Amino acid sequence: MFKRPQFKELASRISESRNKLQAIVGPRQVGKSTLIKQVLQETEVPGMMVSADGVPKDNTAWIGETWDTARARMRLGNHGEYLLVIDEVHKLDNWSEEVKKQWDADTFNDVNMKVVILGSSRLLLKDGLTESLAGRYELIRMPHWSWPEMREAFGMDLDRYVYFGGYPGSAGFIGDESRWRRYIRDSIIAPAIEQDIMMTKTVYKPGLMRQLFELGCTYSGKEISLTKLLGQLQDAGNVTTLASYLNTLSEAQLLCSLHKYASDNARKYNSVPKMMVYNTALLSALSGMTFEKVFTAPKQWVRWVESAVGAHILNMAENLDYKVYYWRERDDEVDFVIESNRRCVAVEVKSGSRPTDRGLSKFAAAFHPVHSLVVGTGGIPLEEFLSWDLRTLFE
Repeated sequence: MFKRPQFKELASRISESRNKLQAIVGPRQVGKSTLIKQVLQETEVPGMMVSADGVPKDNTAWIGETWDTARARMRLGNHGEYLLVIDEVHKLDNWSEEVKKQWDADTFNDVNMKVVILGSSRLLLKDGLTESLAGRYELIRMPHWSWPEMREAFGMDLDRYVYFGGYPGSAGFIGDESRWRRYIRDSIIAPAIEQDIMMTKTVYKPGLMRQLFELGCTYSGKEISLTKLLGQLQDAGNVTTLASYLNTLSEAQLLCSLHKYASDNARKYNSVPKMMVYNTALLSALSGMTFEKVFTAPKQWVRWVESAVGAHILNMAENLDYKVYYWRERDDEVDFVIESNRRCVAVEVKSGSRPTDRGLSKFAAAFHPVHSLVVGTGGIPLEEFLSWDLRTLFE
């Protein structure tokens, strides 16, 4: 079975002396549960895995009862250490307070209980960690699947990766696009919006959130003002509400609104945003256009290619704590600007006959980036860039 890079990271941390509980965070359907099952199969640390899915949300005591069961099995099995894995823990009320209570009790009593928590809602999990478990946990981030991963695990070629994206559960359906599109909508988009986000944030206008997400995905790769977006949405709202909802969608690693790169924060955050999906499957599933129609239309295909590059950058930036922007000055533009510790890299995407304008040279003269890169036709091959570890850009 294919193993993601986080397998080694988690296995290594479990083998270490008990210090922090491990929290696996990431968007839906990226293989978090599969990862922990793979580790459990190979680790020498005895343990048990339970799920809070189906437990009444107000039954917070279930966590303590489960923890006591793990302690009993550890004691009766005469184990020097034990591993407790709790899946879907975020579905219980006040889960983080109870986890903190049990973790601190083991620390006080010198119980060598190692703990891993994970869940389908990245938002809920991270909120609980930052609120109650500060200083007691380490994150293992699982982003959307990259092009090399989808190629190795499912034999997906580059063009289909650009269109169908990096959801492993959907790979078997790409031969039947109607079925594939239903899977993305029903098994990924619907629960991500209706469960993860609605359960986490106070969303006064659920209909507006759904419309914003669907419209924003179809604009991936394009700049559009929030005022213009508002004019295309049926549910009444205001620009401040849209900005808040876009921030939530970005936290959920679904849709990002990139700000314009500038030398001061005021100009950055007051700029017209550029929409960008974290996974091109979201753009394709909501676009209403088939793979053949997009692939054979150069003006459409370039936007999918740019979105694939943007998704790769966004997912790696999440792990590396980089910031991502775009840049435009009148007719001159740069598709992506990656920033780390006040240094930046400029990336321009070129596909087919799309011309490379003067944007890179003008940006370089103004901001002196570490690198100015053209990805695609006449530059770095797309398959090469989508295989890069972006941390090497700043080494």
